[in-house]
Amino acid sequence: MALSLQAFHTFSLPSQCSELFEITDIAQLQSVAFSTPFCILGEGSNTVFLNDYQGTVIKMATGGVAVTEREYDYLLAVAAGENWHQLVTNTLAQGIFGLENLALIPGTVGAAPVQNIGAYGVELAKYVEYVEYFDIATKQIKRLNKQQCQFGYRDSIFKHSLKNKAVITTVALALPKQWQPELSYGPLQQLEQVTPQTVFEQVIKTRNSKLPDPYVLANAGSFFKNPIITNQQLNELLKHFPPLPHYFYDDDHHKVAAGWLIEQAGLKGYRIAGIEVHQQQALVLVNHGGSEGSDLIKMIQHIQQQIWQRYQIRLQHEVRLMNNDAECHIALGDLA
Repeated sequence: MALSLQAFHTFSLPSQCSELFEITDIAQLQSVAFSTPFCILGEGSNTVFLNDYQGTVIKMATGGVAVTEREYDYLLAVAAGENWHQLVTNTLAQGIFGLENLALIPGTVGAAPVQNIGAYGVELAKYVEYVEYFDIATKQIKRLNKQQCQFGYRDSIFKHSLKNKAVITTVALALPKQWQPELSYGPLQQLEQVTPQTVFEQVIKTRNSKLPDPYVLANAGSFFKNPIITNQQLNELLKHFPPLPHYFYDDDHHKVAAGWLIEQAGLKGYRIAGIEVHQQQALVLVNHGGSEGSDLIKMIQHIQQQIWQRYQIRLQHEVRLMNNDAECHIALGDLA
C-alpha cells in the first residue's frame, strides 16, 4: 500500500513510498529487512523526495538524553530521534552551555552528525565525543570517536564509506563547563551583554528574520552550501565584488556566502511553478505548492548556471535529494 510522504519532509512535494517504519526503540532495527532501497529519515527537514520512492522509509523517533557531569565538562548521550532545537533549549535551561549558536536548526539529533550541522561560527563536530550507530551488516551497535567520524564542512563518514551501512542511534556531546562564546558572525558581534542566553536569543531572532518556518511555508532550510574557494579565487572576486562576505576556512581557502551570491545575481523572487527563491533569504528555496520534483531540479540547475556565469563558482546543494530509488545529486556540467 502506497503511503504519502508529503507530511514527512518539510519541502512537501507530493510523493509516496511503499513502506514506512517508525523506530521508537533501537531494538526494532533488528527486525528491519533493510532491503534495497531504503531511506533513513529524521524530521525530513533536510531531505526532499523528488518523486515516489520505491522502497522503505525508516523514520527514527527514539528519545532520551543522559547527562553525566565530569570534572571539566558535561557529557550528553542523546537518542537519535530527539529534536535538535529542543536539546539546545533544554541544555541551556540546565545551565549547560555551548550549543546556543546552533539554536533553531530544524531536524533530529541523529541527522546532525551526517551533515555536521553548523551555524554562526560553530559546527557540531566541535562538541562530538562519539557517535553510536547500528551496523546494518552485522546488526551490532558500533561506536566512532570524533576523529573516526571524519567531519568536514557539511560532511562526515556517514555520507561516504558508511552511507547506507549505518543507522545513527546515539550522539554524545561533551560541553565544557568553562563557556567560551563564539561571536565571529555578523549579528553576534553587536551584542552588548554576552551570555549564553543572549547569544541564544540573538541567533533565534536572526534566523526568524531570515528563514521561513517550514511548517508555515514549505522549505528545507539553507539549500546550498557556502562554497569553499582558494585564496587566489577570492582575491580575484574581491576586485569585481568588494562587498562579497568571506570567512577564513584554512590557510589556503576561504568560505564565501552562497546566499549573497544568489541575491546579487538577481535571483530573489525567481520562480519556477510553485518553487521560489525566498524573498528574504536567497539561500532558501520555498514551495508554494503545485510543484513537482522536476520543477525543483530546473530551479537548482538555473541557479547553478547563473552563479557559474557570474562568478565561476560551482554551487552544490546542501539538501539531500531522493529520487525513486536512491539519493541523487544535481551538479553543474562543465561550462568552462
